[in-house]
Amino acid sequence: MNAEFIGALEQIEEEKGVSKEVLLEAIEAALISAYRRNFASAQNVRVDIGRDSGEIKVYALKQVVEQVSDSRLEVTLEEAQGKDPSLQLGDVLEVEVTPRDFGRIAAQTAKQVVVQRIREAERGIIFDEFSSREGDILTGVIHRLEHRNVMVDLGKVEGVLPPPEQIPGEAYRPNDRIKAYIIEVKKTTKGPQVTISRTHPGLLKRLFELEVPEIHDGVVEIKGIAREAGARSKLAVYSRDDNVDPVGACVGPKGMRVQQVVQELRGEKIDIVKWSSDPASYVANSLSPAKVVRVHIQEDTKVARVVVPDYQLSLAIGKEGQNARLAAKLTGWKIDIKSETQMQALESGELEDADEAEEVDVADQAGEVGEAGEAPLDNRPGPDAESDE
Repeated sequence: MNAEFIGALEQIEEEKGVSKEVLLEAIEAALISAYRRNFASAQNVRVDIGRDSGEIKVYALKQVVEQVSDSRLEVTLEEAQGKDPSLQLGDVLEVEVTPRDFGRIAAQTAKQVVVQRIREAERGIIFDEFSSREGDILTGVIHRLEHRNVMVDLGKVEGVLPPPEQIPGEAYRPNDRIKAYIIEVKKTTKGPQVTISRTHPGLLKRLFELEVPEIHDGVVEIKGIAREAGARSKLAVYSRDDNVDPVGACVGPKGMRVQQVVQELRGEKIDIVKWSSDPASYVANSLSPAKVVRVHIQEDTKVARVVVPDYQLSLAIGKEGQNARLAAKLTGWKIDIKSETQMQALESGELEDADEAEEVDVADQAGEVGEAGEAPLDNRPGPDAESDE
């Protein structure tokens, strides 16, 4: 331990951002434990490292008392004043007890402490970097599959894609590149743990921000997303500029922009609909690609009764009720879909028990629309419909 060692610590401070003083204090604390362990000492000791020379000294700390009961911890006033006349009862006398061969132990301990602190500092830097990116997307390379978890190399750290965050039916192969959404960054004993998602609605929001300049610039705003990952999603968009069509901006020339997102999500259908402050218009738009004849709004119960042409009923409901379910999640309204024939029968009083059988009520599955990017997305029609794109 010498001036060269101090110089090395200064270089570490400059390159790694770990304070030299913090390292020296950590080394001093570790050396106290090393001294007690290697020299079987029960003494109270203090280790001092010269900040310029790097010289190490060990001092035994003894309290000044009238009568000594343990000579390792105490010293009489007379003996203490023989070494330092200013000492009084209750003061502490420091006596140097540096072992002759302590340098080897000190060097070994210092190396371990420095390596550990550098590792901790690097983990801290990585944690800070990735924690600030929660809610963002990044590209990684699939490293391996481990207990159904997909481990993704994100550069400085490995991300974990757990089963609930994986798109159903999507194949994950080593060395494949994928985009994922960071949902959580946690500190662990092994360093930062980054949990990523392929199913989070925020992934759609970020993908559209990358593909659609108008969204990135703030001209077009994503008002809500409803998503069933791997199958279908609905995206509600709004334009702050009357001259910009929000749906057209997201679809892009010949559907190129939305297709880029669809390809990244391995064929997930995406319906892009126009958001409206008028609930009736919004609900009607949300059932796209089905055409809606009229919408009756019940404000008090938050129920929207929608009438569609007879031939559009199955399209409005969607496969296994998916289109209606996503529309309800997107708008936050309970949606009751009727064909024109059913509505006429209902109004004339002819439809009673049969009405209950034909009614499609997604009340239990309706969800409130969160902030943009916190719900899912889908701008593509079902198998029985032609694409609006």
